[in-house]
Amino acid sequence: MKRTLLLILAFVLTLPVFAQNKSDGILIDAVQAWTDGRYKEASAMLARVLASEPDNDAALYYKGLSDIYLGQKELGVKELRKAAALDSANYWYRDRLAVAYQMTGQDDLTLATYEQLLKDFPRKTDIQYRLVNLYLAEGRTEDALKMMDDIDLVMGKSDPTVITRYRILLQQKKPEEALEVLRDYCSEYASPNVLSMLGDHEMGMFNDSLALAYYDEALALDRDYAPARLGKAEAYRMTRKYPEFFETIGGLMDDGAIPGPAKADYFMQLLQHSDPRFLQTFRAPMDSTCSRMVAAHPADTSVLQTAGIYYFRVGDHPKARTTLRANMENNPGSIPAAGSYLQALAAMEDYHALVDEAEAAAKRFPAEPGFLEMANMGRYNLKDYEGIIECCQRILATAPKDSAACLHALSNMGDMYHQTGDNKKAYKAYDKALKINPDYAPVLNNYAYFLSMEGRLLGKAYKMSKKTIEAEPDNATFLDTFGWILHLQGKDVEAKPFFKHAMLYGGKDSATVLLHYARVLEKLGEDDLAKVYRSQAKAKELLNPEEE
Repeated sequence: MKRTLLLILAFVLTLPVFAQNKSDGILIDAVQAWTDGRYKEASAMLARVLASEPDNDAALYYKGLSDIYLGQKELGVKELRKAAALDSANYWYRDRLAVAYQMTGQDDLTLATYEQLLKDFPRKTDIQYRLVNLYLAEGRTEDALKMMDDIDLVMGKSDPTVITRYRILLQQKKPEEALEVLRDYCSEYASPNVLSMLGDHEMGMFNDSLALAYYDEALALDRDYAPARLGKAEAYRMTRKYPEFFETIGGLMDDGAIPGPAKADYFMQLLQHSDPRFLQTFRAPMDSTCSRMVAAHPADTSVLQTAGIYYFRVGDHPKARTTLRANMENNPGSIPAAGSYLQALAAMEDYHALVDEAEAAAKRFPAEPGFLEMANMGRYNLKDYEGIIECCQRILATAPKDSAACLHALSNMGDMYHQTGDNKKAYKAYDKALKINPDYAPVLNNYAYFLSMEGRLLGKAYKMSKKTIEAEPDNATFLDTFGWILHLQGKDVEAKPFFKHAMLYGGKDSATVLLHYARVLEKLGEDDLAKVYRSQAKAKELLNPEEE
């Protein structure tokens, strides 16, 4: 006798009150295991049932679902197909089979299964909605619209159906028809959602008065409807009615029902699209708006981070620091929160605090070497070169399998050994770095340049430097190194074009590059032009006296 178990909530079967035999007992236990998420155990028990009852449709159904969760999708589809064939009147068997087809990329079978299901279960509107989405995915917009008509006949018009129809018509490049759908709907039904969409459309057409009228109509129906409130605020902003804008947006910021991330996103967009004059003119109301946002969501990381960025941009560094620190302390497990605070310290050039806080973050997140690199940024500006070397050694010890971290650490160690005058150790560090990545341009360039400064192994230096300009032909620093090596090899005619190219891509900002070019020009007898570049180099040296 076939035992068909009825489904509850599309998944769980209502079991018989009394188990009739041993297989029934195993089946009950298997269903419980599946419900608990123990899919491997469920599949094994169901296999035992099917060994004695290969046509047990319920066992096939649950084994199919279990096997799909275990990644054996093809086997799961086969089992679901057999279950549906054994009991074609069971809606859920066929529904899950359609889902399985979709998961395995069998779109034609997915559509065919749902279309047949709709014929057999015409009052199941969820099938119609799924078919709408499938038709749209296939680009069958006319079929999708016809299905929307059927949904309206059965269920009546609603916000979801009219908005879907609107978007389908826009996809068909029929904007006027799409707009008329919204207008017709609003003439019959009261919908803050659709009225706000009409307001947004009119705003896009610069019909500000009509847009405000739609927003007001939406708010008359629901005074707290956030999209209408935001749309109205934007209408005020676009028409330069700033007192009304800040009053409206302030109310939105106070509203605890509106999620903090949504407010932060809007405020950030406002900040990004505002020029300095706007921020200067409306600093007081912008400060108030930001404060109200933070007051409504004092622990929300997106809100605090946005507020910190705002305060930093308007020059209130103490408040930016306090806000970003609060964000880090409120979210002690957040790497981005810690990173934002450290970036603020770096931008404020508080390098002592940067080192201390970065070291503290590195202890909290030992698997994230980026914090030790931030500490090294602070140490570099404090000229603590020995400290950088020690920190790089720690990175190598704690993250030996992180090739990127090791590469940066060895590169930095080489640079710092050079700073301390130990080129022998610098070159050893560079050699180790190049074993990780033989084409790493920063190491190749510095290695080559330091060799050229010593005037030795110029052939090796030439080969390394040549690789850098082939990788980055517009990098002024790399061009300078290569041109200088050519000069040291007595190839000034060949060197000149590389310096000329460097001048176009930032070389004029470096006293070193300018001076190198002047020396090449002098070797070529172009003394007048050489004097020009020497003069520019001298001016740069006065501004950057430590430049090599």
